[in-house]
Amino acid sequence: MSQNLYLSIPKPSDYITQAKQPRLNLGLRPMLLIVLMLGLAGVFILTLALGSVDIPLDQIFVVLLGGEAEKTSWTNIILKFRLPKALTAMFAGMALGVSGLLMQTFFRNPLAGPFVLGVSSGASLGVALVVLSTGAVGGTLLAGISLSGDLLLAAAAGIGAGMTMGLVLLVSVRVRSSMTLLILGLMFGYLVSALVSLLLYFSVPERIQAYINWTFGSFGGVTWDQMPILAVVVILGLLIAVTMTKSLNALLLGENYARSLGLHMMRTRIGIVTATALLAGVVTAFCGPIGFIGIAVPHLCRSMFNTSDHRLLVPATILMGAIVALVAALIAEVPGNNLVLPLNAVTALLGAPIVIGVILRQRNLGKSFGG
Repeated sequence: MSQNLYLSIPKPSDYITQAKQPRLNLGLRPMLLIVLMLGLAGVFILTLALGSVDIPLDQIFVVLLGGEAEKTSWTNIILKFRLPKALTAMFAGMALGVSGLLMQTFFRNPLAGPFVLGVSSGASLGVALVVLSTGAVGGTLLAGISLSGDLLLAAAAGIGAGMTMGLVLLVSVRVRSSMTLLILGLMFGYLVSALVSLLLYFSVPERIQAYINWTFGSFGGVTWDQMPILAVVVILGLLIAVTMTKSLNALLLGENYARSLGLHMMRTRIGIVTATALLAGVVTAFCGPIGFIGIAVPHLCRSMFNTSDHRLLVPATILMGAIVALVAALIAEVPGNNLVLPLNAVTALLGAPIVIGVILRQRNLGKSFGG
């Protein structure tokens, strides 16, 4: 079977062939999952240890177990800054990776990502109304909500993303073709982006700079009070994705074949769009529009496990997404230096080569996806 078969639309015979791969490969896959778990634990600890101030590994474990580090400053750095940032990166990576996998499978397009349906654009509009307006528009939209600072931006982004995805959900009930839904989602995104551009054009430089800072993305803006909201929404979205693995496998055969197998396409479509909206929307609300993780991580997992079976890809993508996000957060911190790089620049440097490799390995991308 071709090494890049996962980039083409599988035929029923191809799917059956994948299900009958040699037992040796099937036996290695649980071991690879264990390797990913160990890798996630290792990168998580490194994220707590490295930064502008290096903290010994033994002191990391002392603090995590409820003790006090040799230096009080180390305890404060770990508990108040690095631990919430590492947890945020982990949840965000899981959410973006799985939402990207859902979109790639649903649209059968290897370059689809979690933001193709306009989630990021909707969130950007919400933030732009608060940050770029003189206060009248943003204050009216969020009137009665006692919020301030980062949580105010998160609420604005969440409302914007929710409204955009609500429109997409309404359209998905009436539209039968997934390609039509993709085009409509992209058009919604362009319309919203146009509104943001108009706000930018008429805003003062200080507000423009504040908005640009938000678009850089960051895992460091989530506090302990906000963490339960992020965690609950991400876990809910992941649970929806896990329960849909059989439906996702059926979609690999094409919508018509999936219907012939008894798959309820409308229910499946709403489930996929809802899960993607929850996962991508909450990450964008709390962390900004984080790019490339959602596109690159599913391809890493397909290559590593040599399968298109979502019963394996979903848990693998959860682990790999968390690892990639933590690595990006660690690189952005520039250990041993007070410099902090823009997170989206780091994710682009990590993810773009993977996406380029996907395109180069597939000789005829358009024909493989019905183009």
